[in-house]
Amino acid sequence: MATDSVKHVPTFGGAAISAEMKSFFSAVPTFVYAFVVTFVAFTVYLAFAPSLITVSNSVSSYILPNVSAVTSASSNITLQATTPESLTPAVINTTFEPPLGNETNPLSRNNASRDHASVHLCPNNNTARNSDKQAPLSVNSSASSPMRKQSRKSGAKREIKSLKDCNFFEGEWVKDESYPLYKPGTCNLIDEQFSCLTNGRPDVEFYKLKWKPKECTLPRLNGGKLLEMIRGRRLVFVGDSLNRNMWESLEYNCTVEFFASPFLVREWEVTDKSGTKKETLRLDMMGSSSKQYIGADVLVFNTGAWWTDDITSKGEDYFQERSTVYPKLNVDEAFRKALTTWGRWVDKYVNPKKSLVFFRGFSLSHFSGGRWNAGGACDDETEPIKNEAYLMPYPSKMEILERVLRGMKTPVTYLNITRLTDYRKDAHPSVYRKQKFTAEESKSPLLHQDCSHWCLPGVPDSWNEILYAEMLVKLDQLRGNRRRKPKGLL
Repeated sequence: MATDSVKHVPTFGGAAISAEMKSFFSAVPTFVYAFVVTFVAFTVYLAFAPSLITVSNSVSSYILPNVSAVTSASSNITLQATTPESLTPAVINTTFEPPLGNETNPLSRNNASRDHASVHLCPNNNTARNSDKQAPLSVNSSASSPMRKQSRKSGAKREIKSLKDCNFFEGEWVKDESYPLYKPGTCNLIDEQFSCLTNGRPDVEFYKLKWKPKECTLPRLNGGKLLEMIRGRRLVFVGDSLNRNMWESLEYNCTVEFFASPFLVREWEVTDKSGTKKETLRLDMMGSSSKQYIGADVLVFNTGAWWTDDITSKGEDYFQERSTVYPKLNVDEAFRKALTTWGRWVDKYVNPKKSLVFFRGFSLSHFSGGRWNAGGACDDETEPIKNEAYLMPYPSKMEILERVLRGMKTPVTYLNITRLTDYRKDAHPSVYRKQKFTAEESKSPLLHQDCSHWCLPGVPDSWNEILYAEMLVKLDQLRGNRRRKPKGLL
């Protein structure tokens, strides 16, 4: 999938050999030509290139050459991602202000910016890698001995074999002193409401837990390998703010896109007989941003949380198909219809030979003592659930999702993180969602809690480790299929 911008990247830190030099070289013997080229190349490289293991902050422009970035002195970053031909580029919006007040659902339709795209470029952060000593991108691969290369290759094969036979979603949370994957507060693009330690959370044990499947050990997220896997490709997250939580967790030098589409299908508006406009949800149409992620190489979808709010749960004069607005429709049936629309879209527009599709399951919340708007809290939780008897029943909507996935032509990898998140009642922002409360919030701070999203570093890092492991397995399978393909076939 190389592009012209990759094929013609200038070597040696941007230096180029002039036409006059080429003319000079053509007049000297071949061995002299070779000697001079080597000498000039080495000299220019020493003059302009960084050290062999240094990756500059602009590495994403090389890894993902179709994404251009313009940075300013502020923390806001303006980026524009190349979209498929004939489509208008996405409006990039890195601002996200989810109100978390007493009267506001953290996942409410009134809170999140809807139908927008975000792209982020995190800074190079070698100091945040803790025990991961490998450079983000292996520049000097020739420095390793053949024996060491073979040893690494054999180790990688054993690791992938263990992952192929493993159920990633049955396991337990175990303490790992090498965690978190990155130092808290080192990425200024993580939204304030997810940066719990910066907001004053006093305990730290919650981010030292690693998800450990029963049958294998998840590989630690390796920034260098991830960059190589998505070189020149688009990694896109589509869904609600919990997918944004996951998107922000990818804290290494890479550029990934997030499209806010909390229902996956289209939010709509109709005019009733009295002339009053009202919101509806078109169960038969994909979200308005869907054209912009056609052709993405890796797609990670999710939906679920917004189907539990009051308007959606009641299903009265809200769900619509074509010109019909249902007076009353059960929310599970509406969910099934919406996912069927999504599944048909994937089958029509995604080429399974070129793209990987993932669907992340339901992320459970932990409001104790009431709902989000009735005193529900989680601020006193500092340890995960240990007794499985206290876990919640498997959500019916995820059973609906599984039935839809089984009926699709396109293979979709189901990231079934529901159970592993259910254990983690200790890892929500709770009251540590912002540094300064408003005067109204200060009067009753314990009533303003977020027990739906997750602190970062935290639980979404494990989702991305599972995504990373799945990608290692899938790409290895694709390579194997190409090797076994008979001659004469593409």
